[in-house]
Amino acid sequence: MPVAMEQNATPSAQRDDIPKEPVSFLGTNGPDNGRLPHSLAITPPLLSQDTVHDVDQEQPPCSSDNSPQDVAPKDVTPKASGLHLFETQSYLQPTHDSQNLEAPPQSVDREKVGEAPLTAKSFDRTISPTSTLLKNRGAAYEKVGEEGVCKMHKFSLYETATRYYIVGGDIMDRRFRILKIDRTAEPGDLSIAEDDIIYTKKEMKQLLNAVDDGNKSTGGMKLKCSTWAILGFIRFTGAWYMMLITKRSQVAMIGGHYIYQVDGTELVPLTTATGSRFKSDRNAEEARFLSILHNIDLSRSFYFSYSYDITRTLQHNMMRERQALRDGLSHPAHADLNAMFVWNHYLLEPAVDTLKLTFDWCLPIIHGFIDQATLSIYGRTVYITIIARRSRYFAGARFLKRGANDLGYVANDVETEQIVSEMLTTSFHAPGPRLYANPNYTSYVQHRGSIPLYWTQDNTGVSPKPDIELNLVDPFYTAAALHFDNLFERYGGPIYVLNLIKSRERMPRESKLLEEYTNAVNYLNQFLPSDKKLIYKAWDMSRASKSRDQDVIGTLEDIAEEVMTATGFFRNGDDGTSMMQNGVARTNCIDCLDRTNAAQFVVGKRALGHQLHALGVIDDTSIDYDSDAVNLFTHMYHDHGDTIAIQYGGSHLVNTMETYRKINQWTSHSRDMVESFKRYYHNSFLDGQRQEAYNLFLGNYIFAQGQPMLWDLATDYYLHHADPRAWSKKRRRNYIEWFTPGFLEQREMPPLVAPQGELAKRPSDFFDDYWLEYYRPLAVSSFLKIFSYRMNSTLRYIPFKSTEEKQYDLSPFLARTGHERYSPEKKKSRKGVKIIVPHDDNNSDGASSHFSQPTPATRQTSIQKWLQPQTLEQPSPYHSIMKEPHIEPSNTLSLKEFIPADKSLTALWTLEQFVLNSLNPSVTTLEAEEYQRYVSHPLNLPLVVSTETPPNPSLDFLGYINSVSPQAVDGWIVGEEDRADFEGFLDVKENPLMVLEEDRPKKRYKAYRQWLKGKSLFKQQRVEP
Repeated sequence: MPVAMEQNATPSAQRDDIPKEPVSFLGTNGPDNGRLPHSLAITPPLLSQDTVHDVDQEQPPCSSDNSPQDVAPKDVTPKASGLHLFETQSYLQPTHDSQNLEAPPQSVDREKVGEAPLTAKSFDRTISPTSTLLKNRGAAYEKVGEEGVCKMHKFSLYETATRYYIVGGDIMDRRFRILKIDRTAEPGDLSIAEDDIIYTKKEMKQLLNAVDDGNKSTGGMKLKCSTWAILGFIRFTGAWYMMLITKRSQVAMIGGHYIYQVDGTELVPLTTATGSRFKSDRNAEEARFLSILHNIDLSRSFYFSYSYDITRTLQHNMMRERQALRDGLSHPAHADLNAMFVWNHYLLEPAVDTLKLTFDWCLPIIHGFIDQATLSIYGRTVYITIIARRSRYFAGARFLKRGANDLGYVANDVETEQIVSEMLTTSFHAPGPRLYANPNYTSYVQHRGSIPLYWTQDNTGVSPKPDIELNLVDPFYTAAALHFDNLFERYGGPIYVLNLIKSRERMPRESKLLEEYTNAVNYLNQFLPSDKKLIYKAWDMSRASKSRDQDVIGTLEDIAEEVMTATGFFRNGDDGTSMMQNGVARTNCIDCLDRTNAAQFVVGKRALGHQLHALGVIDDTSIDYDSDAVNLFTHMYHDHGDTIAIQYGGSHLVNTMETYRKINQWTSHSRDMVESFKRYYHNSFLDGQRQEAYNLFLGNYIFAQGQPMLWDLATDYYLHHADPRAWSKKRRRNYIEWFTPGFLEQREMPPLVAPQGELAKRPSDFFDDYWLEYYRPLAVSSFLKIFSYRMNSTLRYIPFKSTEEKQYDLSPFLARTGHERYSPEKKKSRKGVKIIVPHDDNNSDGASSHFSQPTPATRQTSIQKWLQPQTLEQPSPYHSIMKEPHIEPSNTLSLKEFIPADKSLTALWTLEQFVLNSLNPSVTTLEAEEYQRYVSHPLNLPLVVSTETPPNPSLDFLGYINSVSPQAVDGWIVGEEDRADFEGFLDVKENPLMVLEEDRPKKRYKAYRQWLKGKSLFKQQRVEP
C-alpha cells in the first residue's frame, strides 16, 4: 500500500487492542505456517546434554492415578462484535492432553480485552518428538534488526523442577525463540542459555513437548506466568531474581510505534521450586532488601517501547537512522541507548554480560511522564506528544538530593520533549518511499535541573523551608563545568540558562545561591567562544507574581521568544526542508517544580506555535491563551508538572498556571495549602524510605560481605559521589578548557540517501516494522477500542448545542470569551430530567451520559461518543437510566414545585441551574417553619421584672446567679497589673492605629516587637546573627 494511503487505512486495519495482561504462546492443532514432515523432530542447541538424557532415558510407567484425564472442553469462543479474531479458529479451543502444563486461573473481561484471553494457555502435545533430533535452520526471520533476528513482543515463562524456559513470540504469533535459565546454579551464579534459532509455532510446540516428556519424573513443565517484557535480573545477598512486566497500557504512538506504560510487574526468584532439595533459605537481610525494593512502585510513570528508542530525542533517532542508511546498513549497527535515562540499567547489566542479543529479550524503561493528545483543525489531525525523561544519576527525593555531585550530575534532572506531528501519514517515511524523511514531524527539547553547585538543605527539623547551606565553594566551579559540558554533549550550543530563584529575601535563603550561580556562569563564560557562551537570565519570578505592576506571563513570553531564536527546533524532512535544534533552554528555580513548570509551559507554548507554523497549520508563530489548543496544551503540561512534582517532592504542583495568570486565586488557595502540607509530610517522614529504594533499584548500593547494610548507613553521600581515595590517581580537568570543543559543533542532518545494493530491493517495512505494530493485519477491532480514537482531543471542548445552532467557530486557535468556554465536565442537562446512560462497549448507541437537547437518542449518543472518547476510560458511577431526585419531569421548570437536591447531589448541578436558583430563591416548608420558630422564640420569653428565681431552674442558671451575686462580686480580687491593662484598653487615642514608642512594652505588641527584630509573625525562629 502506498504511504499516502495510510491515513485512509487506519480505522479498518489497526488493532484496538492491547489487553492489560499478555497472552502466552498457544499450542494448537490448527494449520501452521512452517510445516515439518511428520518424521522430522527438532531439538535446539539449548537442549543440553542433561536435558536430552532426560528425554532418552527410560521413564517409569505412570500409574492410573497420575494418568491424564479427559478435560471437558469449555466454551471460550469470543463474541462476534468488538473482538479480535485469531488466524486459526482452533487456537481458541481447549486441548485434552495438556494438563501437565497448568495455567493460572483466568479472569477474563471480554469487553476490555476484545481479541484474546487475558491469561496464557498451554501447548497441545499431540505429537511426541522422536529420539532422532535435528536442527532446523531454515526458519530465519528477516524482519527486524540484523538478518535472522526476531523482535519479540510477548513472552511465556515455563518452569520445570530445575529450569525456567522463556518462550518469546513476535507480534503476529508466527515466529518464536526460547531462552533457558538454570535454577540449580550456585548462589550468585546466573546461568542463561540463549538459542539463536527462530521457530515456527509447530516447531516450538514440539520442542516444549519434548522438554515436558523429559521431565515427567519431576512433575513435567508448567506455565508460571505470561509477560510483556523482561526488565532484567537483580541479586541482593543470595539468589538471583528476574523482574517481568505483567501488565501494560498504551500511552502514545510515534511514527507507528507504540509506547506503553508499565502497569504491573512481578519479581520471580530464580531458585528451585518449593519442596525441592535445592531449596535455599531466605535470611532476614534478604527479606528486608525485598521489602525496600517493593517501596518503588514500578506501575507508576515507567514507560517502554519495543521498536522506538524513547531514551533519545526524535532528532537524535532520525539522525542515527539516516546515518545508518548512508553507511549501507538497514539499521544502526548497535543499540545507542542513553544510559542516563535507562532506569533498569543496573538490572540489565547481568543480561548484557550473559546474552548475545540482550535487547531482543530485555527492554529498557524510562521514568518520567508521557502523554499524547489530538489537535483537530477542520479535519486535519495533529498529534501533540510530551515525553519527560528523568535522569537516574543523582536521583532521589527533594531535600535529600540537592545541587550537583562531583561528577557534574544534578538533582531532579528532567529532559522534556514535545513532538508535534501532522498525521497525513503514520510512519517516519515520506512518499517515494524516502526513508526517514517525513516532513510532518517536529520536536522541541527543554531541560530542567537543580542549580549545579554544592549545596544542601537539612530537613531533620520541623521547618518546612530548611536553611540552605553551601557545603563547598569551588573557585573553579568544577561541578558546574562538568554539568554544562554534558549539556553541550547532549544538545549542542548555545545554552540558555533561565534562573528563577528569589533575589531579595528578609532572611537570605535562595538568594545565597543567586550570587554564587551568577559567579559560576561568569567564570565559565570567559573561556567559551563568543557564539557559544552561556546565555544567562536571572529573574525573580516569585516576587514578580506577587507584584501588581509586573506581568509574569508577558515577561515569560518575551523570554520564550529569545529562547526560540537562540536554539531553534527540529523538523524532519528532505535536505531543503529539515531544521535542527542546536542548544537548549535550561530552567531552574529552587526545587525545579512550580516556577520551572510554568516557565517551561510558556516556552513550550511558543515552541508549539513555531512547530504548527512550520507544518503549515497556522500562518503565525503565536497562539492565543484561552483557545482550545492552548487549553489542551495547558492540561498536558499541568499533568506533566504534577507527575514530576510527585516524583521529586511528594505532592502535586502548589502553584499552577492559574496562579501565575491570576485566575481563580481564591478558589485555589485551599488546594495550595493542602498540597504544601502533603509535600511537607512526604519530605519529613517518607523520603528516607523512598531514597533507600532508589539506591537499591538503581544499583547505587550493592551488597558486599563486610560492608554495612543499606539501612545502617548514616548518609548515602558516598553512594552518589566519587571515591575520595581515587582523587589523587585521577587526572584533573583543565580549569580553562573545561569544555569539549567537539560538543560545540553545529548539529546537521545527514543528507538523504536512497538504499543501495541489495537494500534497494527491499520494501520499506524491512527497514521499519511500524506496519505490523500499528495496523495489525488479520486483526478485527472496533473504533472505540483503537488508541487513536481514545486519545484526548480538542473536540472535547466543543459545546454540542452551539454547533447545532451554527454559533460556534470550530477553530482550536480562537480565544474563547466567557460565554463561549466549554468544559466537557460541565454538560447541560435536559430541563427537569437528567438521563444517565450506562457505559457498555457492546451497546452500539454509544456512551453519552447527558442530553442537553430533546433530540433523538441515537443521533445524540453517536455524536457525544465521538466528542468524548474519554468516557470509556472513566465510566460514570451510574449504571441505569434514572431521574434526578426531587425533580419532576416537565418541559418548563416550575419554581413552586422545585425542590433542591440534597447535599450528595449538589455536585451534579449545572452552572445554569445554580444561577437560576440564586436569582429565584425559594424555601421549603420545613425551612420556613424552622425560621418562624427562630423569629418567634424571644416573644415566648417573659419579661424579667423581679429578682425571683423562676420555678424549676437549671443547674447552669443557678450557677450563673450565684457567680454574679453581690457577695461574689465583692470577693473578686483584681491585681494592679490587670487593672492597668484594662485601663489601657479603655484609653483610646485620637488615632487608634498609631503605635507610639511608649506602647512597645505592652503585652499586646509582643508579636510586633518580635517582627521588628526580623522574626515571623506566625512561626518564631531563631534570628541569625
